[in-house]
Amino acid sequence: MRVTRLKLRGYRNYAECTLEPAKGVTVLLGDNGQGKTNLLEAVYLTCTGRSHRTRQDKELIQRNAEFASVHIYAERRDGSHDVEVLLPRAGKRHIKIAGQEASRSGELLGHVTGVLFSPEDLRTVKDGPAERRRFVDMTLSQLQPAYYYSMQRYNRALKQRNELLREAASNVSLYATLDAWDEQLAAHGAELMHFRRDYIDKLRIQASQTHMEIAEGKERLQIEYLPNIALGDEREQILEALFSARDTDMRRMTTSVGPHRDDVAVLIDGWDVRAYGSQGQQRTAALSMRLAELTVIRSQLDEWPILMLDDVMSELDPGRRRRLLERLEGIQTLVTCTDPEDLAGAKAERVFRVDNASIFPMNSIPEHIPEE
Repeated sequence: MRVTRLKLRGYRNYAECTLEPAKGVTVLLGDNGQGKTNLLEAVYLTCTGRSHRTRQDKELIQRNAEFASVHIYAERRDGSHDVEVLLPRAGKRHIKIAGQEASRSGELLGHVTGVLFSPEDLRTVKDGPAERRRFVDMTLSQLQPAYYYSMQRYNRALKQRNELLREAASNVSLYATLDAWDEQLAAHGAELMHFRRDYIDKLRIQASQTHMEIAEGKERLQIEYLPNIALGDEREQILEALFSARDTDMRRMTTSVGPHRDDVAVLIDGWDVRAYGSQGQQRTAALSMRLAELTVIRSQLDEWPILMLDDVMSELDPGRRRRLLERLEGIQTLVTCTDPEDLAGAKAERVFRVDNASIFPMNSIPEHIPEE
């Protein structure tokens, strides 16, 4: 697939903007704070329905604007796709598909598919399990709308069960209704665990191969699914785990077991990269996971998603940078950077300078960014 046009209005620091990326590599050059990342964030919003930097829609709206609009046009194997996300300062967001209002947020998924690698990705390997669950959830939601809806139903049931546990602390008769919420958690939780296990099995193979190439065979990357429920991922096994933890849950007034506590192990040569990896190893592991995600999506959809690389070239040594650039053949890629030297060897089809939320086309990657 490829994005043919991106139109922004009232988004972050952009009053209005139109970007038409190339089929191959498009480079966005500029100093920090000019709006390069905002362009990638807007594309990612149309892929997943979320920003990778904030959960608050209001933060995406330009100061003094009443709303923000992100309108994207894409070509896929099955034809043209037209998606618009409207973010009002007051009220709920609106999503339009081919000009028609979507009734459910999940209808956004599957029209524009993308993989974003940014400095924030280090959190995937450095932070706690929530970041790794989010990594898996975002990809699976793009690949499998059924996963997205299962996740919604599971989270609603989890919220209700936790509220019940808190209320029952002062009204013990309410504990009798826990069984009903356990049934819902077990049913939807089993669906989530099945999807996650299958996806991580595929990711594990690709990430290992990708890391071998980037690290030139000097290290071995392992990705493993660590389900919170060790009994298994069938409905009955989840029910058993919930029942066994009920006394603990009643005492703590929260649900202590389930897929909402799953984790993914990231190991280099058998060692937890979070605890024992260097900054360079952590960054290479995160990059390998993103590139593996790209390949898994390609195998599932029979077409490459768009790849977005946000200011990551400067963080890689020349060898790793070169090997990354060699993998971009045939993939529509948006790359941001502040130093043109970071893209030495890149076969860029279009180059834009981004300055104070304005985009200027350039003939090629310059040796330096022109001064005003």
